[in-house]
Amino acid sequence: MKLNNIHSIYFVGIGGIGMSALARYFHGRGVKVAGYDRTETTLTKTLVSEGITVRYTAEVATLPQDVDLVVYTPAIPASHAELVWFREQNYEVLKRSAVLGIISKGMRTVAVAGTHGKTTTSTLTTHLLRSGGVDCNAFLGGVARNFSSNFVEGASEWVVVEADEFDRSFLTLHPDLATIMSLDADHLDIYGDEASMMETGFLAFAKQMKPGGELLVKVGLESSFADLGIKVSTFGIEAGDAQAQNLRVEEGYFVFDYQSEAVTIKNLRHPHPGRHNVENALAAITVALRLGVRPAAIAEGLLSFRGIARRFEFHIREEDLVYIDDYAHHPTELSAAIGAARELYPGRKVTGIFQPHLFSRTQDFVDGFAAALDELDEVLLLDIYPAREEPIPGVDSRLIYDHMKNKNCQLLSKAEVLDTLAKMDTEVVMTLGAGDIDTLVDPIKKQLLATKEQ
Repeated sequence: MKLNNIHSIYFVGIGGIGMSALARYFHGRGVKVAGYDRTETTLTKTLVSEGITVRYTAEVATLPQDVDLVVYTPAIPASHAELVWFREQNYEVLKRSAVLGIISKGMRTVAVAGTHGKTTTSTLTTHLLRSGGVDCNAFLGGVARNFSSNFVEGASEWVVVEADEFDRSFLTLHPDLATIMSLDADHLDIYGDEASMMETGFLAFAKQMKPGGELLVKVGLESSFADLGIKVSTFGIEAGDAQAQNLRVEEGYFVFDYQSEAVTIKNLRHPHPGRHNVENALAAITVALRLGVRPAAIAEGLLSFRGIARRFEFHIREEDLVYIDDYAHHPTELSAAIGAARELYPGRKVTGIFQPHLFSRTQDFVDGFAAALDELDEVLLLDIYPAREEPIPGVDSRLIYDHMKNKNCQLLSKAEVLDTLAKMDTEVVMTLGAGDIDTLVDPIKKQLLATKEQ
């Protein structure tokens, strides 16, 4: 497929974060872009405001006919009416990851992988590069607040890509420089087990590095990639080739020194809390240094980083009331987000509203979810968001509840959240999850502020 031959493109699942980035890329090239998604969201509304056509009903009879390419996401079932029709009519149909692989093939690629941390790290990497003089392109897994988009267009030969392990999507990429942030088990509905995730996922991805490329991995993961014949460097807190030293909290900032064999940058101030965010910053800083960004520009860029929508995003930050929204949907991510809130607000009561994502993930990691939620003072536990899955008998939110030690937990539907919060005395509130819990963010903010004024 040659990109210059595409004049009209249709996305099945256009509201997905990766799909919408591709839609914006093609729209910016003057291609006629349209697509389908199941529900209207803030993101689909933004796409429409940018001139992209979005449909919410899968009506084959009204599909556009003049389509050169159809792109779909694995989150869409193979039986979806529009996808079936396009295939039956012999349209060219490609998976999202294949299209991203074609786009990046002719560019120099920074790929950020890992079961956690890749969205924040890829976005921070993009911000450090662009603010430091490298006019990179970027396809991100979240809406970057510095750019108000998940797609960033640049004029240089470099592209930063979030390398997604789901459905082995990252195997379409051939990076010049790659980072692997974490290797916790996930997506076992795709891989079967952790060993297969490593062998057919992350090891296969690492083997696709371009000759002379470099792989950056978090300290402790390097042994998995030792025999691949590629350059492997490490980063970590007080350990690794690139280290964060003298880590401390000062006036709401995480402050540390970046130290490698070649570079020292003192007193870096990170506006986003948590040790996991310091690790993300280490990877992003190392990439930026490799691409020639000056240390002074890195310090300025880190301080001006505004983060990503739904990644530890503050919606209320007052002396007596805090409300944070986070995309955490894996036990490790939950613990990191909750731990960051504890570090910022020691001694304060933390209330979490959690929506589990996927029946299979809930079943696979029920003990981990229970242990992470036990770290909260109060829990409002919502129904599982199914996404692409059919229900699994015996798997629901009560399964997590039954494994929790903290019984200061209520099982609720989304519709019950606001009334329940109105009766609670809250200090630090967190919404957590990757489903449609984001539709509650604005209503919860209004409810908390209204309750506070009473």
